[in-house]
Amino acid sequence: MSAKTFFKLTVDILMLIAMPLLMGYMLIGARFHEWIGAGVFLLFILHHILNYKWLTSLFKGKYPAVRVLNTAVNVLVFVNILGLMYSGIVMSRYVFSFLPINGGAALARKIHMLCSYWGLVLMSLHLGLHWNVIMGIVRKITKAKKSSVRNVVLRFLAAVTAGYGAYAFVKRNVTDYLLLKIQFAFFDMSESLVCFILDYAAIMGLFAVVGYYVLAVLRKLTSKKVDGDINE
Repeated sequence: MSAKTFFKLTVDILMLIAMPLLMGYMLIGARFHEWIGAGVFLLFILHHILNYKWLTSLFKGKYPAVRVLNTAVNVLVFVNILGLMYSGIVMSRYVFSFLPINGGAALARKIHMLCSYWGLVLMSLHLGLHWNVIMGIVRKITKAKKSSVRNVVLRFLAAVTAGYGAYAFVKRNVTDYLLLKIQFAFFDMSESLVCFILDYAAIMGLFAVVGYYVLAVLRKLTSKKVDGDINE
C-alpha cells in the first residue's frame, strides 16, 4: 500500500473516531470539544486535498443512480461541515476567541445543533457508501484471503451493531435533535463517557449499514436494468 493511501486512511479513521467524541460536548468539556472540532476541520480540508480527483471530475461524465447518490451525500456532508465550522467559530470561547465576532450566537447555536446530528447521520452514510473501498484497502494491508466464515461473522457483527444503534437512536432522542425539536443538548453528567461514545458509535454503525445496503440494492437494480436493456 502506498504512503498516500495509508495517509488517506489515517485521516478518515481519525475523523470517524472524533465524531462520537464530539457529540459528548459536556462530558469532554468545552475547551477539549473546540480543539477536537478544529482538528476535524483541518482533517476535512486534508481529506478533500487528498481526494482532489473527485472534485475535478464532478462535472464530467454521466450520472447514473449510484453516482447521483454518492455525489448527493458528499455535497450534503460538505455543506454540513461548513455549517459546523461557521457556527463553531461564532460560538468559540477558546480556539477562535481572538476573532472580533460580536452577536449571532443564538442562531449559530441552532445551526451547530442541527449540523452536529445531521453530520453524524450523513458521515455515517458516507462511510457505508465507501465501505467496499475501505475493506479493499484493509484486505491489501492484511493480505487476507476470501473467507465465507469471516463474511458471516462480519455480517453478524454489522447486524448486532445496527440493532443496538437503532436502540441507541431511540434512547437518545436523536430524531428530535435532527428536527430541531430539542435546541439544547442534555447530558447525564453521571454517565460514563465510554458508554456515551459506544452509543453514538453504534448509531454511526446503524447508518453506515443503511448506506452500504442502499448502495448494494441500487447497484443490483441498476444492473438488472442494464441486463434488461441488453436482452431487449
